[in-house]
Amino acid sequence: MNFGYFRAGSACPALSVADPQFNAGKIVGLVKEASSKNVRFLVFPELSVTAYTCQDLFLQRPLQESAVSALLKITKETACENVLFAVGLPLAVKGCLYNSAAFIHKGKVLCIIPKTFIPNYGEFYENRWFTSFDQDTVSEIDVFGTGEKIPFGKNIIIQDKNDSLVRISCEICEDLWVPLSPSTMHAINGATVIANLSASNEVVGKAAYRKILVGAQSAKSICAYIYSNAGHDESTTDLIFSGHSIIAENGKIKKERKLFSETDSILYADIDLEKIHQDRIKSSTFTSSKNLSSPYTTVLVELQQNNLSLESAEKPEDIIEKHPFVPENKGQRHERCREVIEMQSEGLAKRLRHINASSAVIGLSGGLDSTLALLVTARAFDKCKINRNKIKAITMPCFGTTDRTYSNACILARQTGAELIEIDIKKSVLQHFADIGQDESKHDITYENCQARERTQILMDYANKTGGIVIGTGDLSELALGWCTYNGDHMSMYAVNSSIPKTLVRYLVDWFAGNESEKLSTVLKDILDTPVSPELLPPEKGNISQKTEDLVGPYELHDFFLYYVMRFGFSPRKIFFLAKSVFDGEKIQGRDDLYTVDFIYKWLVSFYRRFFQQQFKRSCMPDGAKVGTVNLSPRGDWRMPSDASCSIWQKELEDLSKELKC
Repeated sequence: MNFGYFRAGSACPALSVADPQFNAGKIVGLVKEASSKNVRFLVFPELSVTAYTCQDLFLQRPLQESAVSALLKITKETACENVLFAVGLPLAVKGCLYNSAAFIHKGKVLCIIPKTFIPNYGEFYENRWFTSFDQDTVSEIDVFGTGEKIPFGKNIIIQDKNDSLVRISCEICEDLWVPLSPSTMHAINGATVIANLSASNEVVGKAAYRKILVGAQSAKSICAYIYSNAGHDESTTDLIFSGHSIIAENGKIKKERKLFSETDSILYADIDLEKIHQDRIKSSTFTSSKNLSSPYTTVLVELQQNNLSLESAEKPEDIIEKHPFVPENKGQRHERCREVIEMQSEGLAKRLRHINASSAVIGLSGGLDSTLALLVTARAFDKCKINRNKIKAITMPCFGTTDRTYSNACILARQTGAELIEIDIKKSVLQHFADIGQDESKHDITYENCQARERTQILMDYANKTGGIVIGTGDLSELALGWCTYNGDHMSMYAVNSSIPKTLVRYLVDWFAGNESEKLSTVLKDILDTPVSPELLPPEKGNISQKTEDLVGPYELHDFFLYYVMRFGFSPRKIFFLAKSVFDGEKIQGRDDLYTVDFIYKWLVSFYRRFFQQQFKRSCMPDGAKVGTVNLSPRGDWRMPSDASCSIWQKELEDLSKELKC
């Protein structure tokens, strides 16, 4: 793997209680299977060499010696496999018995990490056999009696020589369940991947709590967490084990083994460690925790080659979301839409109350963005208990207006209860052309922007006239591309859609279509089927002649770029790799042809060019509620100089182009 991806797994071996040699054979088999699947790090359950449920047999010297002998066997028989893995065993050190995790790679035990917190409540009696390791110092021990010293202690991080993002540490079972887990300190000291070798038995409700615990720990520690739990072969006497294992990444559960699944299996996932790295950098509260750091020992290992070419890079098995702003699951998507709409309308309602507004003015085009703005405004008026007829929905037909969008705007205004006002701006624009010497037959940028600015002037003045405010309609995607007329549709008094990407706008309007009257729903569905257009150029045979996505590229592609540029600060090369993985060969939304590598690259270049060139528009954008993790407001989430150079990003794109032609 590369591009920051790291394949990690949890193993659930078949097991025989108190039979280390049998268990060693099962462990070796799973390590070899993991190697064949390019898993680079594999975690086995707690005390997986002996079994967790040996009880007083742990105090028997034959079992202790057999465990070390089995560890040596495992080490030798996996010497040819490029997999770092951790197994659990009881280990006697200086008169104490420790519940330990041994990390093995290519025939060598790299280090051994003992358990810190020993449970002795309820069904747990570990204090009867094991000693808690609560020292911060790391010593060295001779495990096999060969004179080779192995680092021993809890403050150990295993670092990949070829990838500085791969920093692995470990805690064992109960260590996770305490108020201040060792993994918290591991993360503060730079560990990006935490292994947990566990033997957590099942009682009613425990699995759900365990899942919350693992997810929350990975979130607050901003790390990947590999929780490997003992399987049903551990079940004995009064305890039941299920093999419930979890792989989490910064709060997201990536993989989960079902309770009581078959043993001798591997659960694995591709972890994006670059995401974790970037989130840690962005989180000032995480970085400020560095003052709690303590001395750690670093153990080096060589796991994977980094910076591979695009051709040799393996596509991650991780699901890369094609529409990162829109949940795939229908139920989650419905809830997301409801939540976003509530935030939009609450933000606007606060502004209306604060200024004691008596009206709101919206330029209604019959397109998606102005439709959403009107629907949200109507909801805000309801919250403020203001009659909806105080909403002034102004339609301003001009050279590019089609009958379809005009008709939809009129129906929409009436069905929402807004006051519909029509102001034809053709004469005003033609007069302006005459004033500035613009040839009306020359359909250039001046021809288009004069219309946009005339509309904004009307909206602003009408708001003054009625004691109201102008509601902006432009969305997040348009702001990213600068696809708006400066001091035209770029400007308003409150921009309700400024945090909403175009791919989400469509679903928000669709949400309203499913929750409003039949007549309103019908017109909303037709608006959803209408091509996105600013309608600034004359129609062709009555149809829209100016389709935005033909001019600036597919919004689903640009929203994909925007998410990874803004949310994680990924490089153009990685973003291209991700886009290629998810879009190449797929049907282009709203078209009959397919995405190609060249097509994706073309619009990525365009995205970066526009994103840098158009920052000046975002530097003075109006207020608007931040509703998602990505926002371009200079007050909400994004501070960028308007005159920043794009040369670094352009150079990487140029190098990428050469690589694609090879």
